[in-house]
Amino acid sequence: MSNLLDLRKTLTKAQKWYLGVSGILIFLLIWILLTMGEDPFVKPGILPHPLRVITGYGDLYRDNNLIQNTFRSIGLNLAGYVVAILIAIPVGFAVGLLGLFRGAFQIHIDAIRFVPLTAVTGLFIVWFGIGTSMKVYFLAFGILIYLLPIIVVRIDEVSEVYLQTVFTLGAKKWQTITTVYFPSVMSRISDDIRVLTAISWTYIIVAEGIGDQGGLGSLIFRTGQRMGRVDKTFAILLLIMLFGIFQDRVFAYLDKTFFPHKYQVKNTYEDAALLKTVTYWDIIMEYAINAITWISLSLYLLFAINEIIPILGNIRIFSFLFGDTAWVIHFLMVLVILYKAKKALAKYRKKRLNGKASE
Repeated sequence: MSNLLDLRKTLTKAQKWYLGVSGILIFLLIWILLTMGEDPFVKPGILPHPLRVITGYGDLYRDNNLIQNTFRSIGLNLAGYVVAILIAIPVGFAVGLLGLFRGAFQIHIDAIRFVPLTAVTGLFIVWFGIGTSMKVYFLAFGILIYLLPIIVVRIDEVSEVYLQTVFTLGAKKWQTITTVYFPSVMSRISDDIRVLTAISWTYIIVAEGIGDQGGLGSLIFRTGQRMGRVDKTFAILLLIMLFGIFQDRVFAYLDKTFFPHKYQVKNTYEDAALLKTVTYWDIIMEYAINAITWISLSLYLLFAINEIIPILGNIRIFSFLFGDTAWVIHFLMVLVILYKAKKALAKYRKKRLNGKASE
């Protein structure tokens, strides 16, 4: 037990599991004790009983179209992320690498961080109306004002050793950008993007409260504030937290997939005990992830075809669930398909070269 109180103690997987489960159980126990009985310590109007929150999901599904509103929020969240990243990366690299743009726009990027997002909601309504596009651009702006300065900082943090190395090898400016700056910066801002997940879910509540056009944020306003259903509010908040955790895990998986060098352990005698060995569990998980990926791609292609040719009925799944943000699902799935096709092609070429070598 004393070891667990050491500063910056590195926990084993078993310790993380046991302590994580224990923390959840302790939290639930305190919650139950505070809200149990006919005259609870904390009134139901302030903190409902956990069972009442669970039954609130049934009410939300029956009365408030929970499934569709959930997917509307997911689509809006993803759309805001995609728009922000597509703008932030080229603009951030231009400002961070080129003295002309840094001198002209660095002060603007530093100043815009202090703009309170809730105060500019009216401007976005004037510019884009109260439809989905306004909400997407509002979320993208909320992510963008934090992401842009981070990209510039990450560019400044690129080690001079790498730059001197490629300069010695005779690399041109564009080669330096593609071989040093871009890989280094992208591997770093992937962690920053994970942190910004919380910001996107925070401001999605503000965006969806405008116009009352669906989404979890709209449900919170309608059921929580107008109807006084605190149990439904807690149920929606827990759902948002679960999606946030899941989204964070997805970003962590993508980070390990695209930037595996960040997780390599140096092969030294001191670190030999830390080297990871491949277990049956790792093999099973890799197989499960690949299987789920291919099943998801197959279902996507089936539903995408149904959007054009109604072979499964008149309901177009993506339009029904995601509304005007269905485009971001198609965009992301196309990227996944291209990535899988690239990997499959590289694997085929490698196998073919090995076959020729063996001959």
